[in-house]
Amino acid sequence: MDATGKHSLQLTPRDIPDASTRGGENVRIVSWNLLHSIGAVAEDIAALINKERPDLLIMQEATEAVDQVSRMVGGRCYHQPWPSRKHGLAVWTATNLSRTHSLRLPTSNLPGSLPSRVAQLIEVSGMTIANVHLSHGQVLNRLQLRNIARSTTGPTAIIGDYNAVGPIALKGFHDVGPREATHQAQELLPFRLDRCMVRELLCKDTKSLSRGASDHKPISITLSTRKRAG
Repeated sequence: MDATGKHSLQLTPRDIPDASTRGGENVRIVSWNLLHSIGAVAEDIAALINKERPDLLIMQEATEAVDQVSRMVGGRCYHQPWPSRKHGLAVWTATNLSRTHSLRLPTSNLPGSLPSRVAQLIEVSGMTIANVHLSHGQVLNRLQLRNIARSTTGPTAIIGDYNAVGPIALKGFHDVGPREATHQAQELLPFRLDRCMVRELLCKDTKSLSRGASDHKPISITLSTRKRAG
């Protein structure tokens, strides 16, 4: 406890070797929708990193507060704000990334539609990771997935909050995410919103984690590039 009688979180920086130095092409990724202003804060994110020790932690509904995480546990955060929003996407990595960039996603022309969304594309260990928080419209979020599939090549994983209900058919991709519900709407209806679909990648392990301070459970996926013959 600190001087005020409250429990304080003691975090220490640590150095995590990247996937290539751990004897393989395996990349462990944790994805978490933070619930921006009232959900998980920097201390919660840092605690998750220290507990799970991922190679990448990708985040949705991330605010500028994620920039504090690197000061707590080392590594580096790459924040991708959304147009006209106070929150967006972010990725924390134990080591520097070779490249990240944004991909503008299809929008709806209906009156009252929400501002445009972007995906955060991350290149690591020979694969592209698309960090996504897709639209609620069940036709629109499928169109957004197809746009990501067309805009990327080779080994690719699309991970994050899909806001999708029911099965998804995406040519060349298969669903490897946890099968259980990851979000409970109004604490009543369970939905499997947080997903992972992959192309030309092997999934070595997948599971959901404790919900924590957000209204979404984090999901953990370990991926590997397919080894070429010969």
